[in-house]
Amino acid sequence: MKPNVGTADMIGRIILALALFSMALFLEGNARWFATLGFIPLLTGSLRFCPLYTMFGISTCPKA
Repeated sequence: MKPNVGTADMIGRIILALALFSMALFLEGNARWFATLGFIPLLTGSLRFCPLYTMFGISTCPKA
């Protein structure tokens, strides 16, 4: 897997993941399951690879 997520994009994804995880504290009932969606940006940010970017030919990594 060639990295296609740049540094700024990675930081934004991790912040988004933390925001989604914090929803578990504020939502009630079955709506708390939406907080589990935070795993998607957390994984793509920490692995620096986004499958959707690959499909559309996007890369936010600096050119070598």
